[in-house]
Amino acid sequence: MCLCSRLRVCSQTHKQPVNHKSFASRRTALKTGVALTLAALLPRPGFAQETEAPTPPVGQPATVGAPDAPFTFDELAARMQQRAGESYSAPANDLPPEILDLNYDEHRAIRFRPDHALWRAEPVEFHLQAFYPGWVFKETTKVFVGQNGIYNRHDFAPSDFEYRPPLDPSKFQDLPLDGVAGFRIHAPIERPDYFDELVTFLGASYFRALGTGTRYGLSARGLAINTATSETEEFPRFSAFYIDAPKPGDSRIRLMAELDSPSLTGAYSFLITPGPQTTIDVTTRLFFRTDVNRVGIAPLTSMYTFGENDRFGRDDFRPEVHDSDGLCIRRADGEKLWRPLKNPENLAMSYFQETSPRGFGLLQRDRDFSHYEDIEARYELRPSLMIEPLGDWGKGTVELVEIPTDSEANDNIVAFWVPEARAEAGGAMEFSYRMHWGLDVELEDNQAKVTGTFIGVGGNAADADLSTHRIAINFEGGSIAKLPADAQIEPLIDVPDNTRLIHSGIARLPSGGWRIALELEKTDSQPAELRVKLSMLQRIVSETWLYQWTNRT
Repeated sequence: MCLCSRLRVCSQTHKQPVNHKSFASRRTALKTGVALTLAALLPRPGFAQETEAPTPPVGQPATVGAPDAPFTFDELAARMQQRAGESYSAPANDLPPEILDLNYDEHRAIRFRPDHALWRAEPVEFHLQAFYPGWVFKETTKVFVGQNGIYNRHDFAPSDFEYRPPLDPSKFQDLPLDGVAGFRIHAPIERPDYFDELVTFLGASYFRALGTGTRYGLSARGLAINTATSETEEFPRFSAFYIDAPKPGDSRIRLMAELDSPSLTGAYSFLITPGPQTTIDVTTRLFFRTDVNRVGIAPLTSMYTFGENDRFGRDDFRPEVHDSDGLCIRRADGEKLWRPLKNPENLAMSYFQETSPRGFGLLQRDRDFSHYEDIEARYELRPSLMIEPLGDWGKGTVELVEIPTDSEANDNIVAFWVPEARAEAGGAMEFSYRMHWGLDVELEDNQAKVTGTFIGVGGNAADADLSTHRIAINFEGGSIAKLPADAQIEPLIDVPDNTRLIHSGIARLPSGGWRIALELEKTDSQPAELRVKLSMLQRIVSETWLYQWTNRT
C-alpha cells in the first residue's frame, strides 16, 4: 500500500508521454509496505505493553457516539455530507521534523511491536498493527476503536514501535504521534496458530488484501478522480477509521472510514471476511464539493511489465513479469470478456460500455511457477481481484488504462467503473460492491476460458513473414473439453477495417483445449481491436477474447 505521487497522465490521446517517476514512487512506497509486513511477521523479543494511553491532541474528539446516539454508517454519511458543504481543509502535517525527514532506510527501520497489537491478548480472530508515519507517509490518519456505535480514539504511542539501526531510539521515544500512516489487520488464514497479514490500509485511499496461499500484488483504492484525463488527478485520503473491536467467535471484522479531498467527501463501510477467497463488502456514499470530470468507482491498480503476449525488446531470464495478466468483465447478459493486458509503447485506453455488469476485475490466471521462474517475487501467487456490483449500477463504462513502463517497480495498470451520471457540485452518489481476493475468484461455468495469448511474426518456421503477425489463443475448460478430437468447433472472428485476416485455423491442444491461430496484417498504424469466441451448434461455448493489437504487439 502506498502514498503515491500523482499518476501524471495529461491527455487521453494514445501518443501522450507519461511521467514514469510518479509510478516509481507509487510502487516503491507499496514495496515498503510489503517490507514492513514481512519484517513484522518475524518473531521478536517481548516488550511491556504501554499502561496508559497518551492524551488526544487538543481539538480532536476522544469519543464518537453514545449509548443513546450510536455512531452508525448513516451518521458518518451525514457528517461527510455536511463537510462537503464546507471549504476543503488540507491536512495540517504537524509531524515533528524528525519524523517528516525520515528517508527510506530510516523509515523501514521502524517496526510495530507485534506484542503490542490490538486484541492480541483476547481470544479473537483478528489483531491490528499500525504503520509509523514519515518518509512519503506525511499525512496521518486517526484510528477509533469501539463497539455498539461508541468509538474511542486509539492513540498509538512511541513505545508501540521498535527503532532499529541506523536510528537512535532515544530520539523517538518522546515524539508525539498525531495519528499513524495506516494499519494492517492480521488473521489466521493459513493455520490456526499463526496470525498472517490479511488486509492493509496505507497511503491515501489505498488498500489491499490476501486470500489463503497468496502474496501481496495488486492494490485497490477507495476512489479514483480524473485518472488519465487532461485534468490533474486527485488522490482522496482516508482521514479517519472507525473499527469495530472483534468479539470471540466473530469470523469477520467491520470498519468505517472518512474520505476527504478538494473535490468531494465520502463515507465508507468495509466488512472483511477472511478465507481461501477473502471478501470485502464495500458501501460508499460520495458527496461532491465541485464538478468532477471522471469518477472511478472500485479502482484497481496493478503491474504488467511483460508476458507471453508482450515480450518486445525483453532480455530477461524470466518468461513473464506481472501481478495481473488480464481484465475480466462479466456482462449483464452472461457474456464474459477476457482482455489480456500488455505494456504498450504509448498510453493505451480501452472503454467497455456496460449496463449493470455482473462483475469486473484484474486477474492473475497463470498459476504455473515455470512461466515466471522468480523464486523471490513468486508472481504465480499474486491474488486476483474481482469486483461484484451489489444492486443496480445502471449504465457506465469499465475503463482500462495501460501505461508504458520499463520496470516492474511501476504500477502501470488501472481499471475502474465510470458511471454515466455526471458528478456535479452538491450532488451525491452511492455504490455497493463485494471484492473477491484470492488465487481463483472466477465463478465456475460451462464456458471455455482463455489460458494463453501468444504473438509473433507470421509465415512459418522455414519462411517467416515480417509483414504479418501470428496470434495463437488457447481456450481450455468448460464443456468443450469433453468433446472428441474430431468435434466441429467454429471460431467467430471479428477484425476491424484496418486489419486483414490472412488465415485462421483451429487445433486440439494436448490438454484437451482448443487453439485458434490467426495470421494478420495491419493496413495502417492505428490500433486494431480484435475479437474471438467459439461456437458449436449455433451456441456460444467460450468467453470472448478481446485484444488491442498495435504495431509493437
